[in-house]
Amino acid sequence: MIYYVEDDANIRELVVYTLSQTGLSARGFPDSAAFFAAMQDEKPSLVLLDIMLPGEDGLSVLTKIRASSATASLPVMMITAKSAEYDKVSGLDLGADDYIAKPFGMAELVARVKALLRRSGMKANSDRLVYGELVVDIAKHTVTAGSSNVVLTYKEFSLLVRLMESAGRAFTREQLLETVWGYDYEGGTRTVDVHVQTLRTKLGECGRFIETVRGVGYRFSE
Repeated sequence: MIYYVEDDANIRELVVYTLSQTGLSARGFPDSAAFFAAMQDEKPSLVLLDIMLPGEDGLSVLTKIRASSATASLPVMMITAKSAEYDKVSGLDLGADDYIAKPFGMAELVARVKALLRRSGMKANSDRLVYGELVVDIAKHTVTAGSSNVVLTYKEFSLLVRLMESAGRAFTREQLLETVWGYDYEGGTRTVDVHVQTLRTKLGECGRFIETVRGVGYRFSE
């Protein structure tokens, strides 16, 4: 089930109809109140979230989604105005997995939704991340690459989980430093580079999944 929060009834109905015609179940909501009420009954597989909403805006809704342990890993695609660069950056900083700008074509939207669902499908449940031969058990704090058990430090493990949970998303070194080491960490961004290099070495062949994004930082391969 896909939830779409959009106050424009025409756009909302068109998107819900289009998704349903491609085999994707979807429900639309005009505002945050209706959305959160529905969340009490059924947790969706993905949320499409418009930023410009009446009352509580999309960024505030996203913040609440990420703050709850029950929905922290829920895939969210933000829908922004074409020229609103600040909204795009803010959404990604708050934990959005992807974004698409209005006006958008239905074919592009469906393709992006399916790609995000594929990436999130990597997670069998909230305690286990599986990607190819790489298996991370969050509850047991174990990592297996191929047939080998990989011993990671706490920070290496946290960095790997952060990248895998948002596979395909590029993170800056500053973002990784803040989310893994904390806002008050006094070390430089070189710390991230060193840990990524060590991770790649320890993961062996699976280390190739951690890609360098030139001019940005790092991402876990889709």
